[in-house]
Amino acid sequence: MAQAHTVAAFYQFAPLSDLAALQESLRGLCAAEHLRGTILLAPEGINGTVSGPKPGIEALLARVRDIPGCGDLSAKISVTDRPPFHRMKVRLKQEIVTMGDAEIDPTARVGDYVAPEDWNTVMEDPNTLVIDARNDYEVRVGTFRGALNPDIATFRDFPRWVKEHLDPAVHSRIAMFCTGGIRCEKATSLLLREGFESVRHLHGGILNYLRQIPEAESQWRGECFVFDQRVALNHDLAPGEHSLCFGCQEPLSPEELEHPDYEPSVCCSRCASSTSPELRARRRERARQVALAEGRGERHVGW
Repeated sequence: MAQAHTVAAFYQFAPLSDLAALQESLRGLCAAEHLRGTILLAPEGINGTVSGPKPGIEALLARVRDIPGCGDLSAKISVTDRPPFHRMKVRLKQEIVTMGDAEIDPTARVGDYVAPEDWNTVMEDPNTLVIDARNDYEVRVGTFRGALNPDIATFRDFPRWVKEHLDPAVHSRIAMFCTGGIRCEKATSLLLREGFESVRHLHGGILNYLRQIPEAESQWRGECFVFDQRVALNHDLAPGEHSLCFGCQEPLSPEELEHPDYEPSVCCSRCASSTSPELRARRRERARQVALAEGRGERHVGW
């Protein structure tokens, strides 16, 4: 029977100091507890998704909650039978979620939180504009019924999209959502600064909604993209049917895997035209070496 891996996704906006020392402390704890994943540290707070044995995850969350300002940190927990990360990384960054606007401070002001059990009612309000604050490739995998897709490549594009497409005089009520809630903290703070008065966001994001709302009552359609080896989660928060293209790192549906231009470990229909014969050959050889290593019960170097 496959070993269960507990996955915790968490964040907290709080003024952090002595980041280098905190980085080393968390690295040591994660190594001792055999955890894998990514933790980002910045002056504005902490953001992480980490997997491993349940006791190790609990030890990490307890340590993070001991950080001044992080005592109220909550985590979205799921379980998978395959490790979603290859290694552990604790990195220092300028922002824990990159918007590129240094004036945005979610600790000072954010939109009103909407509990998952109240979210369907918000979406049914004809006077509320519901916005998916995620990137375009995430929206392709799944979104809420009727939500507006800003069609942005990265979160850095969101402020520009707001200036070009939203107007406080026209859009009197706005509700937003993202994967775990962190992007909405900054997005709603931005909208409030720009003069939008009624701004709400889904508390805990899509993951919290899927965990609490029965599928029969759900307004979610498709799967939820996640930034790890699981690629996407279904309504039960179990790994879904999407895969990731090795070449362009775009999520691929089962139908896209049947496209003639798709080649495992090489390219897909989105990047086939930009993948040279030489690059294809290198990727095929790498895939062959990975398969040989797996056959020996080993992990290929760099994999």
